[in-house]
Amino acid sequence: MNRQWEQRNSELWASIDTLPEEEFLAAMDKLVGELPAGDPVAFFERAAALDSTGHTSRAVPLYEEALKGELPGERRRRAVIQMASSLRSLGHPEKTIELLTKEQAAGEDHLSDAISAVLALALTDVGREREAVAIAVTALAPHLPRYQRSMANYARLLVTPTDT
Repeated sequence: MNRQWEQRNSELWASIDTLPEEEFLAAMDKLVGELPAGDPVAFFERAAALDSTGHTSRAVPLYEEALKGELPGERRRRAVIQMASSLRSLGHPEKTIELLTKEQAAGEDHLSDAISAVLALALTDVGREREAVAIAVTALAPHLPRYQRSMANYARLLVTPTDT
């Protein structure tokens, strides 16, 4: 995969809202068809295209295939987040929680807030609302112009018993 292919991929993604669904999916199939058979990037990009056009149940097996291989760069983490979100949408919040809890433990980066957002939604689905709010507020706190420390403490107190 080269820079030119990545550029065409970026351009195709930029056109998702202007192309009819069938045309976008066909263009993605053609583009990933240029990659070697079994390439994890091809599985990932097809999965993401299907997912983004509402074909979530068809996307999950492709995310799974992509994750079996060596996805370069941030695509691996994106595949985990997107598959976890899809699993939640398909009624499997427990699997989402499992995947994203493990992914959180792998470290932080610019996708950490996305992990937190999807994890919070899944926790809500299983009745763990206080934990979900704590995760969401913790993710939001660093982005506030003020009150970051207070919000982080309030989030911690949602799930940590206190001596009052």
